[in-house]
Amino acid sequence: MTPLVLLPGMMCDARLFAPQIAAFGGARAVHLAPITNHDTTLALAAEVLAHAPPRFALAGLSMGGIVAMEVLAQAPDRIAALALLDTNPRAELAQVKAGRGPQMDLVQAGRLREVMAGQMIPNYLPEGVEDAAIRDLCLQMAMDLGPDVFLRQSRALRDRPDRQDVLRGVRVPTLILCGQQDRLCPVERHQLMHELIPGSRLVVLEDAGHLPVLEKPDETNAALARWLEET
Repeated sequence: MTPLVLLPGMMCDARLFAPQIAAFGGARAVHLAPITNHDTTLALAAEVLAHAPPRFALAGLSMGGIVAMEVLAQAPDRIAALALLDTNPRAELAQVKAGRGPQMDLVQAGRLREVMAGQMIPNYLPEGVEDAAIRDLCLQMAMDLGPDVFLRQSRALRDRPDRQDVLRGVRVPTLILCGQQDRLCPVERHQLMHELIPGSRLVVLEDAGHLPVLEKPDETNAALARWLEET
């Protein structure tokens, strides 16, 4: 059975995919590839490939999806199937880049908790939705990873290349999934990826934001299971 490699979002670890690891880890090898050690998506992707199985299904959420596209660019023949969740194929917009510097300054000044709790995590769930368990988990993951990871990942996201060209060449089973109310990577980004990848399947989950793997685990797992059946 094809191994599955999971790439988490910014300031997240294996706990982000706990429902998916529980659902799929009994039947196939599931690998969580950290994307914490470098400050470019190119180097992060190279590290993923250095430790991944020879051929594998690849799923990434948010920053993990961005790194997944770079993995695909570097080694397309090793990817048996691709799942892009709540992510973005474009280079970072100027206005988003402009916000990175002040955030990084705060984190360098020892205020990671403030940045995560006040600026980052509030955007993960749909507007008006409060889920203390998800909020607390995201904050704990971030604090466990620490400020150096935040700074490296911020630089990697800020300087990433546009990868729409890579998606045009995808010829493996591809799932594109997002929450209907994702405020960070809106549905239109996923419609774009769906249009770029011939034969891809687009799944938009109602009443979910940026983290459907945690918000809607059953629905997410059903979509992933159908995708994995194609590998």
